This record gives sequence, structure tokens and C-alpha cells, in this order.
Amino acid sequence: MKPLAVRHRTSARTLLATGLITSLALVSGCAKSEDDSADKDKGSASQSDQGQVVASPSTGSGPTCAIDAYGAKKLDLKSATVGFSQSEKEANPFRIAETASIKAEAQKQGVKLLTANAQSQFSKQISDVQDLIAKGADLLVIAPLNSDGWEPVLRSASAKHIPIITIDRKINATACKDYVSFIGSDFVEQGKRAADQMIESTGGKGEIAILLGAAGNNVTTERTKGFEDRIKEKAPGLKIVFKQTGDFAREKGQSVTENLIQSKPGITGIYAENDEMGLGAVNALKGAGKKPGQVKIVTIDGTRNAVQGIVDGWIDGVIESNPRFGPLAFQTLDTFTKGEKVSQDIVIQDSAYTKDNAKANLGKAF
Repeated sequence: MKPLAVRHRTSARTLLATGLITSLALVSGCAKSEDDSADKDKGSASQSDQGQVVASPSTGSGPTCAIDAYGAKKLDLKSATVGFSQSEKEANPFRIAETASIKAEAQKQGVKLLTANAQSQFSKQISDVQDLIAKGADLLVIAPLNSDGWEPVLRSASAKHIPIITIDRKINATACKDYVSFIGSDFVEQGKRAADQMIESTGGKGEIAILLGAAGNNVTTERTKGFEDRIKEKAPGLKIVFKQTGDFAREKGQSVTENLIQSKPGITGIYAENDEMGLGAVNALKGAGKKPGQVKIVTIDGTRNAVQGIVDGWIDGVIESNPRFGPLAFQTLDTFTKGEKVSQDIVIQDSAYTKDNAKANLGKAF
């Protein structure tokens, strides 16, 4: 796998600044990490120059949705009330940066924002969103905990013709009927890119383990599929000998890796489906007396601690999953509520951190 060059990241930021509005009008992934005490400020401070970029902002790239087809009415975003439902406890840097981005963009746009956090409890997220509707939300941005079980919310929103945008994870429902758009990464592609990095780091031989994310959402399923398919295709000498969920949490990732080291002492590499589990794996390896680089670790997200792990030699590569949804989410809402078409699936462009660029790009991580 060849990561995007620094110059590509710079051009991507330029594209966001100059062309995102036009592009959207056309087309239209825990354990505590409070030891990262400045993460909340970092997530907010860095978002302005690291906002997401649409991967393929061309017309005809997929199904679109317009407000008439959805059954809602045009409105001025600045006079609307937006409800944001966060799924998980904000101990994970990804969620910290995600929420900070939504809040910062709402403030920038002068939009009234109602927020709720489900604290990693799906039943609470359902009641949270219903409460946001009851409080007068005209539009909803949801970061779903699970992909299934959204029927009560969809019925309530449909009754009031409230447009819904989901970010980061999909819900199993019908686009442009139950919700307007999904904004997120290509998770299968992320898994493939992680596999490419693992193949490069291990030389394509050995025994590897997968620390699976939480069950019940498309991110875990797709990141696993992409990784396994690419390993099977390109590196038959790499054998996946262990798979267990770490629930996207650092402490769980550490405990699972401790068990892994006992059962598979000769393990060559670990693919962690998010940075927090990967950092937990690092803690377990340190506790077992392993040396940096002795077990190859590849993760997905792009947190500062994980990128620092590359600099320190404990992690071999991090595939970015950009959590700064604010600008793109609000631009999508604005485009849609004006009556213009938006894409039902808005795929964002992700970069990567490797040993070649981690130190230089550490400040860009969240």
C-alpha cells in the first residue's frame, strides 16, 4: 500500500476550502483515554484545516435525494434547530473530535443545536433522538451506535417530515425515504488498505490476529471483510489464526491481546479495527516484555496517540478515518433544505500514517 503523500493532503484541504459547496450541490469507527487530557481541545482546534473531503465529487456517482422526493419542506438552515445524537461515551478521541466538529460548525453557521449522548447504550440513543424530536428539532444528525433497531425513530421523524443524516455508521433503512444521506468512509476499502500495510510490514508471511470492533454495525463488518478479502487475495502466506471482539475499547483490546499472547505466543501481526484497541494491544505487548516492532500492529482512525505509536516504533501503520463531520454534515443539510439534490452516500477521502510520514504529520492527527 502506498499512502497518500503530504502534498495530496494539502491539496485535499484546498479542495475543501474552494470546491466543497459546488461539489455537494452537484452530487448531491470505549476504554478510557482521559490520559490524553488535551484531546478535547485538540479535536476542536484542528478541525478547521482538517475537515473532510468528498472522495468523488462528480455528478452521476450514485443515487441522489431531493427534498420533494423525501417529503419534507424547504427551510433556511440558519433559522432551523438541528438535533445531534452522539452514540458513545466521549472517552474515545474519535467521538471527542466528532462532537467537537459538529458543535463548532453549528456555532460557525449560527445554527441552534440540540445535543444528546447515548453513553454507549442503544436504548438510550433511541429515546435521546425521540426527545430531540419532541424538543423541536427540524433536522437530525445521528451517529448511530447500531445499524438495526431504528424503526421507532424513523416513524417519529417521518410523521413530522424531519430530514435525517447519519454519520460514520449506516442504519439499515431506505435512503431518501427513512433518511436522506449517509456520510462516512469506505470501510471495506479501509480494511483493504490495512491489509496492504500488514502485508508490507510482515513480508506477507506469518500468523496474524484481528481485534474486531463492536458487533451490530456496518463498520466492523466491512472493515473485517475488506481486510480478510485482501489477505486472501494477496498474501496466502499470512494466516488469520485469531479473531475476537475488543468492542472498539482500549481496555478490552488490552485484555484480548493478553489472552492472545498466551494462546498464540508466536503471533506475527495484529490488525486492530480502531486505534483504541490497537493502543490496548500495545499496552499488552509492553506488559509481556515485547520490544517495539516485534509484533506488527496496524490500526484504523488516526488519533494522536496511535500516530505517536508509529513514531515510537510500536505501531506500523494507521489508516485514517476522519471524524470531523461538522462542515460536510451542515453543508449537506444546507444544500438539501434549499431544494437541491444531495448524494444518498457521501464517501469521504481518508489518508494514512506510516513510518515515512507519521512524525511530520503528527499535528494533523486528532
